[in-house]
Amino acid sequence: MTTKTVSDSNSPLIESRDQLIASFAKGEKAKDRWRIGTEHEKFVYSRADHHAPSWDEPSGIRALLTELQQYGWKPVEEGGKIIALTGADGSVSLEPAGQFELSGAPLDNLHQTCAETGRHLDQVKAAGDKLGIGFLGLGMWPDKTRAELPIMPKGRYAIMLRHMPRVGTMGLDMMLRTCTIQVNLDYATEADMAQKFRVGLALQPLATALFANSPFTEGKPNGYLSYRSHIWSDTDPARTGMLPFVFEDGFGYERYADYMLDVPMYFVYRDGKYIDAAGLSFRDFLKGELSVLPGELPTLDDWNDHLSTAFPEVRLKTFLEMRGADGGPWNRICALPALWVGLLYDQGALDAAWDLVKHWSMEARQALRDSVPRLGLDAPVAGRGTLRDIAAEVLDIANAGLAARARLNSSGDNETGFLDPLRDIVRTGKVPAQQLLDRYNGAWGGDVSKVYEEQSF
Repeated sequence: MTTKTVSDSNSPLIESRDQLIASFAKGEKAKDRWRIGTEHEKFVYSRADHHAPSWDEPSGIRALLTELQQYGWKPVEEGGKIIALTGADGSVSLEPAGQFELSGAPLDNLHQTCAETGRHLDQVKAAGDKLGIGFLGLGMWPDKTRAELPIMPKGRYAIMLRHMPRVGTMGLDMMLRTCTIQVNLDYATEADMAQKFRVGLALQPLATALFANSPFTEGKPNGYLSYRSHIWSDTDPARTGMLPFVFEDGFGYERYADYMLDVPMYFVYRDGKYIDAAGLSFRDFLKGELSVLPGELPTLDDWNDHLSTAFPEVRLKTFLEMRGADGGPWNRICALPALWVGLLYDQGALDAAWDLVKHWSMEARQALRDSVPRLGLDAPVAGRGTLRDIAAEVLDIANAGLAARARLNSSGDNETGFLDPLRDIVRTGKVPAQQLLDRYNGAWGGDVSKVYEEQSF
């Protein structure tokens, strides 16, 4: 989630709805300026007893952030406490219970993305070795209750933790017990954004299936392959989901702005502090009628903050975020951007992907999204068998898109090799969660703690 560093006192006041719409147009970039921004989270645990370290305990999260500064990272503080880092490779931030996230820099190609990931994991592993902590690549804590988890000292999280139980039964699980991999991608025009948004939403369940990696809750199988994805089904319906309006004729920046105006607010950031505005209306804010800031109008900075508080399967800011994948190991951190770059950054591949999904009804898209958390690649696709039956075709489209990009490394290799982990999953028909369950029911003898030995970075 976004880490605020300063209040932008110079941000323009919003004086018309057109400014909201124009904020998305500012993200338009010529194709040669399209970049790849990869975000990935992992769980932090003590190697001695597997507990999740608090921010302030010895060898805890604060110590980890401090240790990483030897690699050139600069601290970001909130209320006098270090809560993030910034550097050449983007930013390091904390999720609510101390999940550790790299929000990578905008990069030209997947070779750079994977090298960035490798640098980050090498750094945190070296820091962890000194502190006696490890890092776990899963979509959900396999053995922790909510009560066993710490809370990080970030103001927006305090507001969200209070608000989540009012609007769903699993919002606290989303905040405290899940990890994800995401990729942020650019668009050239409003029409290009709309086509990418539609393909991204329609095929997001495939990404969820391929990366499904959260089959355990509190030490036992939970009946799902991606329990992380299931959690989103009852987190907050006002700010999550498959966004049917994206597939309606005429969808563009204006329609997404209207959607965001209907998403209830969480907060307003002023003078280094978060003001609780949970459940209030940004439309009222535009009229100067926000009860917590009476008479005050929002700035574009406030709007950008608000955009970060919606959590649909694909999210629009000045770029598109693909949000459907569970956390996982190094090779899958590289594979997720490979999938979406291959599908969305070459026009031939994008058109082919759209041809594959454009006839799906909203009911069919929603049914697929609903069934994937339990069934993975066995989820039924209307008129096409199962998700596995189309997965190889989608990967072939992505492969062609990456080949057409022809971004080569120093050895002359293009980017298609980053899809190999996904091809292996489709070939076997077993998503990562099913592989974990096989080991749980076999070699692990029902002992989920063995996951720390096999899934740690």
